[in-house]
Amino acid sequence: MQGRFLFLLLLLVSIISCKTPTDIVYFQNASNLEKINSSNSFTPVLKVDDVVSILVSASDMDAARPFNLQGASIGLGENGAGGDAAQGVAEPTYLIDENGNIEFPVLGKLKLAGLTRIQVKEMIKEKLKIYINDPIVSVRLKNFKITVIGEVTAPGSYTIPNERITVIEALGLAGDLSIRGKRNNVMVIRENDGVNTYYRLDLTSKNIFESPVYYLAQNDVLYVEPNKSRVKESRTTNNVFGIVLSVIGLGISVAALLIR
Repeated sequence: MQGRFLFLLLLLVSIISCKTPTDIVYFQNASNLEKINSSNSFTPVLKVDDVVSILVSASDMDAARPFNLQGASIGLGENGAGGDAAQGVAEPTYLIDENGNIEFPVLGKLKLAGLTRIQVKEMIKEKLKIYINDPIVSVRLKNFKITVIGEVTAPGSYTIPNERITVIEALGLAGDLSIRGKRNNVMVIRENDGVNTYYRLDLTSKNIFESPVYYLAQNDVLYVEPNKSRVKESRTTNNVFGIVLSVIGLGISVAALLIR
């Protein structure tokens, strides 16, 4: 009788372990060969406290030099003009102030907050045309980073060189969610003008591709909440730790009384 009960118990455990839990599988409602046409597109918009590099170059390097911060060096690209292909370039960097502006050589105060990198590039090129023939302007966002915390393998902050990353890619950088992470309630925290906005994502649904935060912005925080088993385990561990400390404290007190 006892052997039969043990056999049935092992069989039940085997069946349960072979079942795929519905709360840990991504994109469950995506059909085979289904094509999802996402309307999502993302281009970073510059914000207060962003750090941008702006390099001005041209075929006439002497004409371009006054428009770069002192100490910046400008190399020559393959076509004889400075640009992104230039070698050994020290790019001048600017911090966008609390009013959304930077102080640019010769041109003075420029409003960058609220503009994309391409818009900034075109704006500066237009202003430079009265000083330089065919100016070349390179603009880069230097502080594009995201932070992933919570139930992931490698939490931390990650710098993104190409200024474009999705939620899925960010989780991949962090080593994916642990088995204890809630996949249907991942939070993205986004700050704009001092106001934090919270978004909830369900990684188990294909609808994540339509989320307004599928593409992350600079300084976004991605938080993976622990599931109930993890919370329960944490509480149990804390309770055990508290009991152990209490026993140790009691032992010390008893020992002190005996010594007296």
